[in-house]
Amino acid sequence: MRFTPAALALALLAGVTSSMSHSATPNPLDPRAAALVQQGRAALGVGKIDEAIDAYESALAIQPGHVAIYLNLAEATRKQGMQGKALHYYRQALKIDPSNQYAIAGEGAALVEKGAVEKARRNLTRLQQLCGGDCAASLELAAAIQKGPAPQVVTADQVKPQSMVTPE
Repeated sequence: MRFTPAALALALLAGVTSSMSHSATPNPLDPRAAALVQQGRAALGVGKIDEAIDAYESALAIQPGHVAIYLNLAEATRKQGMQGKALHYYRQALKIDPSNQYAIAGEGAALVEKGAVEKARRNLTRLQQLCGGDCAASLELAAAIQKGPAPQVVTADQVKPQSMVTPE
């Protein structure tokens, strides 16, 4: 009984201290990395996806582990049609910030594009728990799931006929 007030005070102090570390603001971008991110966004805006990816990768080399850079890089690789690589970048961002709504939504959209609609629905459920059904990220992912995966198109160059000689 004598130690109850002291134990409660220590528990309160530990709880406040640990919750403060979770709400810390993300570190700002280095000015050089920020310039490269802007350069990448400009290149992506005019359709130069490879240049955008190069700029984002250079920014990541300057400031490794920044969530915004991973998200931009994932978006560019998705536009390039490389959903597997985009998923890798989204998951890197989620390792750093597990409750990042844009990373969860982007990963879900990449999963839909890859054909993994059920996994994307799990992301949607997670998003709805975090921000509700009305936030932009949740609505965007719901629309992507509703649309479904893009049909796979096979070109004539991919299908080569095999010449076969049969005796008559």
